Amino acid sequence: MTLQQKRFQRKKFCRFCVEKVEYIDYKDIKVLKNYLTERGKILPRRMTGACARHQRELTESIKRARSIALLAFAEK
Repeated sequence: MTLQQKRFQRKKFCRFCVEKVEYIDYKDIKVLKNYLTERGKILPRRMTGACARHQRELTESIKRARSIALLAFAEK
């Protein structure tokens, strides 16, 4: 791919801002699993498209869910 043929990449948007989510619930495992890799690592903002505020809330919710064993710390 030359410099002339750069791929168009869509602007990522924060899903939580669009849906006007007040609080990211740590008990909502279906949502939290979308922001984890197969290995159990938390995906960074540049991959998820979440804004800084919601990424911090998301990280905190994932860590809370892990501490009460709703999510695994790591997958093998």
